[in-house]
Amino acid sequence: MTEDAIDLKTLLDRCRIEDGAHFDLAAHPTRIGAIAGIDKAAGKHLLRQGVKRLAALQELLYANGTWSLLVVFQAMDAAGKDGMIKHVMSGVNPQGVTVTSFKQPGPVELAHDYLWREHLVAPASGRIGIFNRSHYEEVLVTRVHPELLERQKIPLPLRDGAIWEERYRDIRHFEQYLSRQGTVVLKFFLNLSKEEQRKRFLKRIDQDEKHWKFSVSDARERAHWDAYRVAYHDAIQNTAQAAAPWFAIPADRKWMARLLVMETIIKALEGLKLTVPDPAPEIVRDMAVVRRELEAEAPKGRHA
Repeated sequence: MTEDAIDLKTLLDRCRIEDGAHFDLAAHPTRIGAIAGIDKAAGKHLLRQGVKRLAALQELLYANGTWSLLVVFQAMDAAGKDGMIKHVMSGVNPQGVTVTSFKQPGPVELAHDYLWREHLVAPASGRIGIFNRSHYEEVLVTRVHPELLERQKIPLPLRDGAIWEERYRDIRHFEQYLSRQGTVVLKFFLNLSKEEQRKRFLKRIDQDEKHWKFSVSDARERAHWDAYRVAYHDAIQNTAQAAAPWFAIPADRKWMARLLVMETIIKALEGLKLTVPDPAPEIVRDMAVVRRELEAEAPKGRHA
């Protein structure tokens, strides 16, 4: 992509990765010069409209109770995962959405296989599940810091060089399984530049109200930037598939990233072509009975 203006549909198509065979992370920019016909003000307006559209689609998803949606966010620190979830999901009914932030695994998680905790919180039918970080940490952080494997109680003979290829295969099969059960899987990599991350860390230091976001360990991970880029490249290349596509979202501009994620989720839900479900015949019969009972309760001589 160039810095020239690009229309929204083309940009969304270019962000989508279904086949990793020819994927090259370097070909996906962290910053887009402009979207044709959409400046920052227009983008924020479209985002507000999108929040309403998404709320309506979520209600249909919940009412039908068949399909579910899993949204996975992965990114380097300060890429905007928390803000993305806050803004994109701001209009949906909390009863139909579950957000899970996967922290460093504790003793219980480490006593199980690495996909165990993800499966426990996968979205039920009719619901949206959001993973703030996910099972991909096990081929990202753990790959950059392979010493973490020692805590996972994996037998030493199984910790050979094939473990990453095996985990990629496990993840592909896990996501294919979810897809076959009616879960739409969308995976977003918020593609942040190292320079933009530096600026955002400085902002957290300089502004008192952002101190709570600052983490020394996050900043120190910048020393492994190149290793993380390789890990992300390989993870996306090996797990992108039609059943669970990746989206490499240029994340240096927050408003643009939020718009792209919003439109992608809306497009996926619209593709399900859900409609308001018809009530079962017995419900129709019961409603008629209850209507007559309620109308009979109306005070005589007065209009309800």
